[in-house]
Amino acid sequence: MKIISNYKKIGFILFFSASFSLAQSNQTIDEVIVSASLTPLERSETGNSVTIIDGNLIRDRGVINISQILRDVPGFAVSQSGGYGAQTQVRARGAESNHLLVLIDGVEANDPSQNDEFVWGTVSIADIEKIEVIRGPQSAISGSDALAGKVNIITRSSDQNGAQVHSQLGSWNTHNSGFNFSRKDDNFHFRAGFNRMDSDGDNISRDGNENDGYQNTTMNLKSGYSLNPQLNVLLTARKSEGTVDYDSDDNFDGLVEDQPKNSDFDNLTAKIKATYLQADGPWSHSFIIAESQFDNAAYSGGVIGNITASQKSQLQYLGSYTEDSQSLSILIENEKEDWIQKGEISYGIYDPNQNRMRENDGLALEYRYEPMNNFIVGLSGRYEDNSEFGSSSSYRSEFVYKKSEAMRIRGVFGKAIKNPTFTERFGFYTNFLGNPNLVPEESVSAELGLDYTFANNLVEMSFAIFDSDLENEINGFVYDPATFAYTSANISGSSNRKGIEVTMSGEISNALSLNSSYTYVKSDQQDGDITTREIRRPEHMASLGLYWMPSEALNIIMNAQFVGSQFDTFYPPFPQNPENVKLADHTLVDIAINYEMSEKMSVLLKIDNLLNDNYEEVFGYKTLGVGVSVGLRYQM
Repeated sequence: MKIISNYKKIGFILFFSASFSLAQSNQTIDEVIVSASLTPLERSETGNSVTIIDGNLIRDRGVINISQILRDVPGFAVSQSGGYGAQTQVRARGAESNHLLVLIDGVEANDPSQNDEFVWGTVSIADIEKIEVIRGPQSAISGSDALAGKVNIITRSSDQNGAQVHSQLGSWNTHNSGFNFSRKDDNFHFRAGFNRMDSDGDNISRDGNENDGYQNTTMNLKSGYSLNPQLNVLLTARKSEGTVDYDSDDNFDGLVEDQPKNSDFDNLTAKIKATYLQADGPWSHSFIIAESQFDNAAYSGGVIGNITASQKSQLQYLGSYTEDSQSLSILIENEKEDWIQKGEISYGIYDPNQNRMRENDGLALEYRYEPMNNFIVGLSGRYEDNSEFGSSSSYRSEFVYKKSEAMRIRGVFGKAIKNPTFTERFGFYTNFLGNPNLVPEESVSAELGLDYTFANNLVEMSFAIFDSDLENEINGFVYDPATFAYTSANISGSSNRKGIEVTMSGEISNALSLNSSYTYVKSDQQDGDITTREIRRPEHMASLGLYWMPSEALNIIMNAQFVGSQFDTFYPPFPQNPENVKLADHTLVDIAINYEMSEKMSVLLKIDNLLNDNYEEVFGYKTLGVGVSVGLRYQM
């Protein structure tokens, strides 16, 4: 009866999902992707489940917060603690939020000082070309942080000479404005962008009236130069800085209350890549230097408190040999991570001030072979030597069988790992103690998928079933009654995550297209003989997007997202007895209207949360209600 009730609540979404789904021209099955393999390949050649989010669609929808887009991705559960810029966790297929690796132009952007999670609240949607989402085990390609999947945010390159300015104003005194400049000739391209967002926000605690605001300044640079037909150099850099207001539970009643607190961030990702293509030969060589830096500071009443900082440096060589129907790629990598944490000692038995580092050497191999025109196999493996955890290995095998021009069957089987984080090993402020004896988590996953196109290849349907078992799962909330503190520990037993993803994509007519998906995920944690449903992982999720162009100058986008009920943890005054609480399901509906006034100027009208649904994605944290914004974009 429970499942039937949930299906009724997503009725109109599933009705359309059973009939049509979106397909924009930029989301066809043959689009080249760069994240699913050591070298770029067409989407039809990978066994992984892939979602491509186009940057033009992001802008047409008037999205300011990137989490609004991620809720459309099959298998992604988003938990946001408030409004714009608030702490946001994204869980892929029931895994943990730090099991998802996020890259910006290929640079690893997970913050080691934030429990190895990517801090989504620091991201501006400005100057994004596309977002590639790869679901399933990716450690064999990308190492520890990619246990459950990978997201690559790719920024725009220069495709013409010119400049563009944009500005968007909306509810909660929100301003989002910026500009970009491009230059391109035969051997050189350059693009620079600047974006500034300010919002007064709303009150995120259940009581009180203090607004929690957000500011973000983002600068983006991407430039390349071809020295000759064989050798080219690419430089990318993206810097974001700003502040987020937040509330906390200072009276220990289990609920946050108004607090004059804010957190500042200053992040940088940068990369230099030199690529040499052998003239009339099968080899290509790339040398990469990548750097990511993160600085975070917390304030209370204007007085600085805790400080965290981290830095990740990578040196990589990637060589690829391609001939006829097979290819072999090798990646040699050295990675160094530094982590600093400073603040007052607020818990008598533990000094949280830390300065730690670790180093990792990795070797990855990938072999792809097409023994016949309709069958592709891929094998990849990775060996790592970590200064803290010793040696480890991961692997992945995949296949694609093209039964016909309309149908392909694909599958993936792999083992992935996740190393314990600095926070889990060495603790945090207040009453969280580190556990230096943690061992890496290990996951074995399998996936089987079917992709089918029909209606003259204008409609595509995808179906995937997945199953993953996690060993040595780290529980970060183990209570010690002797010290009245929490710590982390590897739990016994195997935790299982399994489910299905269904998406359909297609153009109904030249003017109308639809996008829909449905995900069922069951994620259980086993500790000895006790099995519990994991928190912040709804079993049912669905989305529907409608894109209508009644004329060349006008497009209207309606997007609906359903999130089923889920559980979270409530910590009452006696924290050794936490309680599971149920968060109700909710449906978000957004509408965006874009009108081109001329070849150079367009205007936008956006309505968020049209139904003014009152919901929480994290227990005790309110989210934004209905909001309206207008925007202007001018191409010079």
